[in-house]
Amino acid sequence: MNGYRGARTALIVGAGVAGLTAATALAGAGWQVEIAEVNPSRATSGWGLCLTGPALRALAELGLADDCLTAGYGMSVITHVDVDGEPAGQARLPRLIGARRPAMAGIARPVLHRILHTEAEQRGVVVQQGLTVTAVDQEGELVRVQLSDGTIRQVALLVGADGIRSSARSLLGLETSLRYHGQMVWRALVPRPQWATGIHQFAGKADTAGLVPISAGQAYVFLTENGVEQSVLPEAELVPRLQQLLEAFPGRVEEIRPLASVSESVVRRPVLTAFLEGAWNRGNGVVIGDAAHAPAPQMASGAALAIEDGLVLAEELGRHRSVGAGLDAFVSRRRQRCRTLVETSVAIAGLEHAQRHHEAYPLTDAGHRLMAGPA
Repeated sequence: MNGYRGARTALIVGAGVAGLTAATALAGAGWQVEIAEVNPSRATSGWGLCLTGPALRALAELGLADDCLTAGYGMSVITHVDVDGEPAGQARLPRLIGARRPAMAGIARPVLHRILHTEAEQRGVVVQQGLTVTAVDQEGELVRVQLSDGTIRQVALLVGADGIRSSARSLLGLETSLRYHGQMVWRALVPRPQWATGIHQFAGKADTAGLVPISAGQAYVFLTENGVEQSVLPEAELVPRLQQLLEAFPGRVEEIRPLASVSESVVRRPVLTAFLEGAWNRGNGVVIGDAAHAPAPQMASGAALAIEDGLVLAEELGRHRSVGAGLDAFVSRRRQRCRTLVETSVAIAGLEHAQRHHEAYPLTDAGHRLMAGPA
């Protein structure tokens, strides 16, 4: 198979999950990679996330699944609890990295980013903090990129991995709209109760709540607030408001509520989705991760798609004679899988909003089984 043999230089915009994974995979394939990250520090927002089976499978290809399982909390079961606080069933997720290994893992965001940063830099990736891209032009076989400090890069590949509000996407002339779903998602870090050995999801009469272990000693509470306008609350109002919302839930949430009330920090974010219907690439530039396809959090699979993107991008560039052909193949391979996941997550969000939890559960299970297929 004759792969690309030209200059293997890449600039990635964004040092999140998608950007760091793509950088690691490309560096492993012999590319010289630089990342421009607008945040001047490596601090990350949010408390934790789920690495589902597809995410662990992709991380295993990079040699990182064991590190993530050791640092996080391995799980295989999602327990659904009804509005009366009674168990409503369990979903046992596919074990994609071995029958004796967990199906998924909860992990703190800062811990995951530290693992990804360390591996990328060990492979020679240079991460530039406090920089972003301000201009992009295709010049023959190379992309001319101007950074926010005024310096210029000429690279064979530009990857926009800078999230749902991607500036790289706009500079490449690729436009999409963001859709707000009338939901705000809350998260708070709490001590892990002994009974929380998997994800618990609690149906409420108005909202939905849950608990995700992220280490032996910690978990994060999440709550999806339905039927609200997108807004920003003062910091001082977050903890008492979350406690008030959790008061509507019976059963084990009554044990979680006081833990959330003394949490060091509470994060509240809008449920936004996006899918780039047209091209994801132009010239030798491409967008990946949330810049191309941002699902709702209900499927807990945004990280999996982002990690898969990085591996598939490196694979397809290695199979084609030109960067453009490799990018076309990457988009062709990824488009339908990512579209289906985004659409499924939106459907689940709508069912939760309508309090049709009994319909959302099997759809979630079907979505995870679909994701178990090849990337």
